[in-house]
Amino acid sequence: MSANMPRLGAIVAGIAALGLASGCAQIRDHKGYVVDSTLIDTVRPGVDNRDSVARTLGNPSFASQFDRGATWYYLSRDTRQLAFASPRPVGQMLLAVRFDSAGNVVGVEKSGMENVVSISPDGDKTPTLGRDRGFLSELFGNIGRVGAAGAAPGGGTADNPN
Repeated sequence: MSANMPRLGAIVAGIAALGLASGCAQIRDHKGYVVDSTLIDTVRPGVDNRDSVARTLGNPSFASQFDRGATWYYLSRDTRQLAFASPRPVGQMLLAVRFDSAGNVVGVEKSGMENVVSISPDGDKTPTLGRDRGFLSELFGNIGRVGAAGAAPGGGTADNPN
């Protein structure tokens, strides 16, 4: 019986190691357009129009808002993350197809990870303009202001008399 104890310990340790390894595995995810390089390379300025691009590449991920839809964007992003960490982008492709007023393709631009920017918010507070008041000032700041001499009638302020 004592000869089986080391084996049992090794089996338990192996199962525990597998459990830890599977809990820390990377999660891979793909979002957006499914890239087919062959189809992307067939879109040519001066040859294609909106209809042919829609038939070749499908509907865009989004269209521009500022030039009345004259640019279609196809966005694809691959991310990885460990357990509960935030996902990190590991691959991105942005294809911009520009059209003229007649609907013909005038430009095709492809970009990648060089446009990805990491931002970090400033803590859990949003900075605002104005006075920085402490707790007591917030609590007792309005004492004596309501109905004070020179105040607008009705208990309001000069800006808002109601």
